[in-house]
Amino acid sequence: MTPGDLTAETVTITGHGGDAVEAYLAQPLAGPPAGGVVVIHHMPGYDAGTKEIVRKFAANGYPAIMPNLYFREAPGASPDDAAAVARAAGGVPDERLVGDVAGALGHLRALPGSNGKVATIGYCSGGRQSFLAACSLDLDAAVDCYGAFVLTAPPDEFPLQVGPLGHLVGDLSCPMLGLFGADDKYPGPEEVAEFEAALGRAGKDVEFHSYEGAGHAFFNTDRPSFRPEAANDGWERIWEFFGRHLSA
Repeated sequence: MTPGDLTAETVTITGHGGDAVEAYLAQPLAGPPAGGVVVIHHMPGYDAGTKEIVRKFAANGYPAIMPNLYFREAPGASPDDAAAVARAAGGVPDERLVGDVAGALGHLRALPGSNGKVATIGYCSGGRQSFLAACSLDLDAAVDCYGAFVLTAPPDEFPLQVGPLGHLVGDLSCPMLGLFGADDKYPGPEEVAEFEAALGRAGKDVEFHSYEGAGHAFFNTDRPSFRPEAANDGWERIWEFFGRHLSA
């Protein structure tokens, strides 16, 4: 075995309310014990692109798992169909999200290659949910990739119908890295600045970066929104951040 070798499989974890939840797990086959990462998928769902991100973490030495947050709404459906059902329902309830992430964290901590440390990372709606998880659970690190509607509620016509989370700022349990596009609308630069300021006033350990010329979903290699320079720099910051907070 060499560094970068990994195994990936679909597993079942115990999620919110004791539900059996489908999840995608990737683990490195070589290297020292490491902290694990819960990948929280974007609103388009439990798709091939986000599974690739799970494998990317494992290839870089971090066990990673992604729960299928839409498993209950559309068991066995394609990611696109499941996402459509979830959108029609207004997204994933916050309480259920926290329960599913807690189950994923427990699964990671029980792995033979775990050093006991855990983190979350989320994209789009998952960025907001990564912050929510970090305020609700005991984590070692969290990353928010362009998560909107942390301090404000979505517009009425928006498919995601959730409440703001500003009241949780003081409950953030760990250092947090935020990566945003300066050309994004949700979240816009003003919301990002307000969010960073609120965390600073609460005395939290946060590191925010915004990229000029990048909008929403700049990490997504399958979309016109992909911005290689911003994504590459973002990944470097993620590796440095997790290297500091998830090492043995």
